[in-house]
Amino acid sequence: MKIDAHQHFWQFDPIRDSWIDESMETIRRDFMPDDLQVLLTANGIDACVAVQADQSEKETFFLLELAQQYSFITGVVGWVDLLANNLKDQLIELSTNPYLKGVRHIAQGEADDYLSRPDVQNGIRQLADFDMTYDILVYAHQLPAAIDLVENLPNQAFVLDHIGKPQISKGLDDMWKQNILRLSQNPQVHCKISGMVTETIDYSWSQGEFTPFLDLVFEAFGTDRIMYGSDWPVCLLAAEYKEQLTIVETYISTLTTNEQEKVMGGNASHFYRLNNTDRNNNRWI
Repeated sequence: MKIDAHQHFWQFDPIRDSWIDESMETIRRDFMPDDLQVLLTANGIDACVAVQADQSEKETFFLLELAQQYSFITGVVGWVDLLANNLKDQLIELSTNPYLKGVRHIAQGEADDYLSRPDVQNGIRQLADFDMTYDILVYAHQLPAAIDLVENLPNQAFVLDHIGKPQISKGLDDMWKQNILRLSQNPQVHCKISGMVTETIDYSWSQGEFTPFLDLVFEAFGTDRIMYGSDWPVCLLAAEYKEQLTIVETYISTLTTNEQEKVMGGNASHFYRLNNTDRNNNRWI
């Protein structure tokens, strides 16, 4: 099964979604499951994981409702207030929903030391008790805090979004390289090859620009801890769905069939536990 392990849905609100400014006219509209399903079918993708794009409980329940309605949405990475006094109670309630697989906070919008703060780490630490994953979303210069996080929480399952958002157009950066290698030393940390096309100057790119970055990611994480994600619809700023998919498919074409299957779905299925939901009965199995 081929799985897009990272995409978003939203009903565009110019106030709530102020990060989508006028320079991003292409994505200043609604993007819903019917829009994505056509693209997945056309590109041979069987399922997807919907990831939060807004920091609210409303966002989490919005995505969970969509997963209930559309069978190709096999998991949700939602948002929860990790600093809330009643966090445990919230997680107890959310854990009863079979579609919620993990949590993400948009740490790239926080201070560089956000993920190294004790209160934040204490919140993330509680996720393991509920078998929930945590998606790490940071800019490349914020990777040291992510390293501190994963080293302090060795039992938590993590995945790094968008290969840590290096500046692709500027070429391989030694600091990003060293941080990726160190982050990957924790076997609980996975990596999404996603969101790369938008980390380019003026959204202009060529296939070869991604090669050194992908070489390093595959060296660091191996084919057992890497998963494909489109970052649709954000990717549309720089590439159509087929174009961003082709970057990954071209790069992994020299891998064995088994390795390609892991990257294109098997690893995501295992990491997010996408096979442990009985959709008909809406319960864990």
